Amino acid sequence: MELYYSIRPLLAVLVSLCAVPFIVLSPRPNIRETVSFIAAGLKFALVISMLPVILNGHQIIFTLMNVLPGAPIQFRVDALGMLFGIVSSFLWIVTTTYSIGYMRGLDEHAQTRYFCFFAIALSATIGVAFAANLLTLYLFYEILSLATYPLVTHHQDDEARISGRKYLTYILGTSIGFVLPAMLYVYHVTGTLNFSALGILGKAAPHSVLIVILFLFIFGFAKSAIMPFHAWLPAAMVAPTPVSALLHAVAVVKVGVFSIIRVLLYTFGTKELMGLHVGPAVSYVASFTIIIGSLIALSQDNLKRLLAYSTISQLSYIILGVALLSPRGMTGGLIHIPMHAFGKITLFFCAGAIFVATGKKNLSEMHGIGKRMPITMIAFFIASLSIIGLPPCGGFLSKWNLLLGSLQSHQAIALVVLLVSSLLNAAYFMPIIYKAFFLRDQGSAQGIREAPLFCVVPLCVTSLLSIAMFFYPQPFYKLIKLVIHQLLRA
Repeated sequence: MELYYSIRPLLAVLVSLCAVPFIVLSPRPNIRETVSFIAAGLKFALVISMLPVILNGHQIIFTLMNVLPGAPIQFRVDALGMLFGIVSSFLWIVTTTYSIGYMRGLDEHAQTRYFCFFAIALSATIGVAFAANLLTLYLFYEILSLATYPLVTHHQDDEARISGRKYLTYILGTSIGFVLPAMLYVYHVTGTLNFSALGILGKAAPHSVLIVILFLFIFGFAKSAIMPFHAWLPAAMVAPTPVSALLHAVAVVKVGVFSIIRVLLYTFGTKELMGLHVGPAVSYVASFTIIIGSLIALSQDNLKRLLAYSTISQLSYIILGVALLSPRGMTGGLIHIPMHAFGKITLFFCAGAIFVATGKKNLSEMHGIGKRMPITMIAFFIASLSIIGLPPCGGFLSKWNLLLGSLQSHQAIALVVLLVSSLLNAAYFMPIIYKAFFLRDQGSAQGIREAPLFCVVPLCVTSLLSIAMFFYPQPFYKLIKLVIHQLLRA
């Protein structure tokens, strides 16, 4: 494996950050939104430009500064980072389009501030994706926490402020209280924080201490919404729907899961995890979150809260797959990153489109809405199939691999959890489809039509891509194959 030295990882991080002054100083909304589009396009182009090097089995590295021996501020683009980088940078383009329709459709206040912090959040997300070590990852993880706070509290009412306090309490409290001490201990016993396919801990500490450190990391990266550190996510649904869609269905929550994966596979390493025999314990924690999150979703009437608890459940599929420590399990967990991202962002887009067009948030108010908003609800149906794990949508491939991975790892409990959770997914999504298409319009549904085009086109794109990834998942599979090959070879 060759290392290529290039400034492109830094440029991919900085491009949206550099757009912030232009967004702030834009005299007209059209210019502000054009700048956002240009920055999003450039970010995606920079990420994609590095893909051929990664697919050839190499890595790209760039050192910004040496802060500590063995812990520089450094970027390293590998197959795992590229997987996450492609998904998050592409979906920023789609969400920027959607944001125009949503924010203008509702005549939201402080739109300049909204686009400004959105850009900062995407810089932090790519920083996490391409971090070469724990210090760099932690730095951008915290930047993301602070950048998304103004987005969560966008409406600036009492509910938004309460939710914002809960958001920061959970996200910053766990990262400072759990991750920072664990990271300091790792540096103390190893002298480095760099990620390695071999892991860096080895026999550096007693097994009992390493197990404690492992769970400090797992619960400390609370953006992954593992129970009991999940309450921030439903609370954050007070944010505008584009925020919920990209940041709380893709960027923020996936940053939490991605950080846990980095620690599991590149700080501890697969051999060390097998030696500690913690795979089943991590699987049980993830399984508990999967089932309980789905059960709570069943009881929700507010559509965005239902999607929030569904996200809590679905995120733990990724952790469960990696914790199985089998090639199939890890494949299922990693491929669930893009499959869930495209499915769940579509569902949030649909929820926002319904709100823009009707002002409705609750499922009990949406009888017959499919007849008035057929495009939106067909997209909702497609995305629901993907989250449930049914063909012809990409979510089927991730759940299929997870099921095979549980068999490969001889973990019958994981197999049962995956099957039961899929039934629960169907139990809370299919009634929505039935009410939308097969029940009579409520009186208030008269005159309803589709949301503005800027809202409808993005949800059509992401729903069609959910289908396309069922038939052509190869680009993501190639990256995942490189990740697993590197880990097994190590």
